[in-house]
Amino acid sequence: MSIIVNLDVMLARRKISSKELAEAVGITAQNLSILKTGKAKAIRFSTLSAICRTLDCTPGDILEFQKDDAGPD
Repeated sequence: MSIIVNLDVMLARRKISSKELAEAVGITAQNLSILKTGKAKAIRFSTLSAICRTLDCTPGDILEFQKDDAGPD
């Protein structure tokens, strides 16, 4: 099972740059990049909430669950 991060899609829809989002949310551009590329191991609810508030979206617009065919995790 894996979580797909669709943050790039929301950034494009809202016409906001990664740098602008990072500044608005209060995280570094590097940490936002780690999140965007799916390399993050976790995300704080406060950060997710700030991203959703800034992009006017829900967590489901950003995060997607994808079940692997390999079996249970």
